[in-house]
Amino acid sequence: MEIETAFLITAFATLFVVIDPPGLIPLFIALTPGMSSAQRRAIGLRACLVAITILTLFGLLGEAVLGFIGISMPAFRIAGGILLFLTALDMLFERRTQRREGQTTVHEHDPSVFPLAIPLISGPGAIATMILLVGQSSTWQGVVAVHLVMIFVVSLGFALFLVAGPLEKVLGRTGTVVITRLLGMLLAALSVQFVIDGIKGTGLIG
Repeated sequence: MEIETAFLITAFATLFVVIDPPGLIPLFIALTPGMSSAQRRAIGLRACLVAITILTLFGLLGEAVLGFIGISMPAFRIAGGILLFLTALDMLFERRTQRREGQTTVHEHDPSVFPLAIPLISGPGAIATMILLVGQSSTWQGVVAVHLVMIFVVSLGFALFLVAGPLEKVLGRTGTVVITRLLGMLLAALSVQFVIDGIKGTGLIG
């Protein structure tokens, strides 16, 4: 039971850091300028539902696709860990925020599918994380648990979308930067653990 609890905590922490709901707040505001609360709610809901669908598909079918093209799960863990580590570096040095802000100008009307759902919520990092976490689940209960955690994290993002305006004022620019840096440090540690687990899976080390 302790192992399952630890796994769920790891799954939540990893998905929360990768999806980064607090970091989406200023971007969501920038993508919905001048819109009413009802319009923002509809866009936020649509974006989250699309993101959940995408992450669920990759969570359920991702490992099968990897097996079909001849990529082992340990190899993907190592590659995924490296990808997450690069994401952590972007967060630590604010490159991720700058890149995301650059993507907010791509679509001016309905940004729910692009760029909100893809790639801001269900980006490469989130997709890789889902495949990695499902690959670590030895039972169908674990697979279901990973998807429930993912849905919970995305739902947190939707809840933050609903209070985006007031929350941004409370946090301010400094608060957002501090949170992003802290989450980046956590993600860096988690990504290294993924690489270590991948190397162990190859049998090269005990």
